[in-house]
Amino acid sequence: MARIKSFNIHTNEYDNWFVKNKHIYQSELNAVKHFTPPRKVGLEIGVGTGRFAVPLNIQFGLDPSEQMIKVAKNRGLKVFKGIAEQLPIKEEIIDFALMITTVCFVDDLSQSFKEVKRILKSDGSFIIGFIDKKSTLGKEYQKERKKSKFYGDATFYSTSKIIKCLKKTGFLNYEIIQTVFEKTNQIDSPI
Repeated sequence: MARIKSFNIHTNEYDNWFVKNKHIYQSELNAVKHFTPPRKVGLEIGVGTGRFAVPLNIQFGLDPSEQMIKVAKNRGLKVFKGIAEQLPIKEEIIDFALMITTVCFVDDLSQSFKEVKRILKSDGSFIIGFIDKKSTLGKEYQKERKKSKFYGDATFYSTSKIIKCLKKTGFLNYEIIQTVFEKTNQIDSPI
């Protein structure tokens, strides 16, 4: 997969984005924290370098990129190599699963959501953070995607498409929060 190669080669650049864009990162982190249940067993799918899992006290992560996994493990996470469409996890053992800016990189959105449903306990939560293709940021990323090391082959979805797929998979109750309303170069404080 070309996208995994980019994340393996440009791991430090990816990780430094969170430092350079600290206000966007903090806004996203605050939004996700709102949904994250305390003292529960969580798994971040597409954990990357652990920028969300660590501050949210999520113990486990999964990622296909070996270099990302190394950084996440150095941050104290228990990380497994794998993909969202084939989670190497037993059924109904996770309290909540988290996917932050991951859905645009999966090959099969519906299969990924089915796998999350399979591993969650019956009262489990599924938290998704994604770039809506109709948002200002989504339009910005799509316009610049050919220049991007990371988003060149990403598939951006609308909120309605994500909701439709959630419903089809059996996730019927949901709440939505949006964090980024402006172009990235115009954001100078967390929301």
